[in-house]
Amino acid sequence: MKAYRAAILRFDPEREAARSAIYEEDGLLVVGPDASGTQRVLAVGPYRELHQGFPDVPIEHLPGRILAPGFVDMHLHFPQTNVIASPADGLLPWLDNHTYPEESRFSDPVYCAESAAFFIAELLRNGVTTALAFASSHPASVTALFEQALQQGLRMIAGLCLMDRHAPPGVLNRAGADGRFDATEQSLIDSEALIKTWHGRNRLGYAITPRFAPSCSEAQLRGAGELAARYPEVWIQSHVAENQDEIEWARALFPASSSYLATYGDFGLLRERAVYAHCLHFDDADRALMRVSGAAAAVCPSSNLFLGSGYFDYAAADRAGMLYGLASDVGGGTSFSPFHTMLAAYYVGRHGQGRPALSLSPQNLWWQHTAGAAQALGLAGVVGNLVPGCEADFVVLNPQATPLLARRTACANSLDELLFALIVLGDDRLIERTVISQALLTIAAN
Repeated sequence: MKAYRAAILRFDPEREAARSAIYEEDGLLVVGPDASGTQRVLAVGPYRELHQGFPDVPIEHLPGRILAPGFVDMHLHFPQTNVIASPADGLLPWLDNHTYPEESRFSDPVYCAESAAFFIAELLRNGVTTALAFASSHPASVTALFEQALQQGLRMIAGLCLMDRHAPPGVLNRAGADGRFDATEQSLIDSEALIKTWHGRNRLGYAITPRFAPSCSEAQLRGAGELAARYPEVWIQSHVAENQDEIEWARALFPASSSYLATYGDFGLLRERAVYAHCLHFDDADRALMRVSGAAAAVCPSSNLFLGSGYFDYAAADRAGMLYGLASDVGGGTSFSPFHTMLAAYYVGRHGQGRPALSLSPQNLWWQHTAGAAQALGLAGVVGNLVPGCEADFVVLNPQATPLLARRTACANSLDELLFALIVLGDDRLIERTVISQALLTIAAN
């Protein structure tokens, strides 16, 4: 067991306003191992109320620091690290000119391993302790990513990218080496083998991963849905309604479906633990379908702004009761930093897109990237919060990390002012440490 004394930020799931934060200026966080050795939160609250109950537990005092839940990134692309900050006219040209050439390199296991080590290190350096990520269409990329996440103790959910058409040969799924199975069949065989190897191993989870409907044949989508039915505990991830050209393409390819989103439902890919990135150009019927199915939206504001794709409608999503949380969407997204993503979400809310502007509160933004994202992934009470029973993933924030941060946070007059200053002015320098529940010695420091 170990305890930490510092300011503590967390969310109370029992409160009516679950998106409002609880902030202890002088708090105590007590953690200890469960039967598997995973460190979990045992107690949290005001130092004055708790410390006498743990007289023999060593306490690390962190004056001037803030302990906050590790961030949850609901959507990003492991093979796109090297194409972050690549200029393009929009989504489809960006894929053709930058993404696909880079992803073709992931057929090389050595390249995969080096890239995975950097990718995981960058997540930890930015305070991300749980991520839902795409690998490439090459099984070696999935193996490399899971191996590195396992080594570092990160909670990683990932899967083989399914795409058997409408892309260059280097990024399409490949037929079996012995010629017995075509590319579509082999991609499903490989996916099932990866599920059996990795899902549920330590903190790892598998996600069945059609890239997006236009890149998958009907046979591949049908097979993905059959896998999802056989393995209801795994996740599903894909993209939907990001770009108007993409929507028109999907509607032309699947005319029998009532909408682009409905296409996934028609193949058995809409359910709880299904996460769809973007969800920008929805109508109320689509939002109702998300709510009824239990699927969640990964909101990707920085990539949507960068690629000119559109704006997520927060007000309509809340009216419909949709689940959602924030995501960096690297490499279309412009930063691994959750602070940059939260700030981009604030800009999206303020834009209004023909509707009254919505000013998302700093506490709401932080919730979207922690407890809210965990809830959308079906991991509420497991990650994304600092309440008893949660895995002890947290970040140590230094509000004095830069001269401007120190100056601004020193004159914050409320919790919202403090959090907003961190969101607007923060980056990886604000993350002093990232602590992982698998081993309290697994710490990324700047």
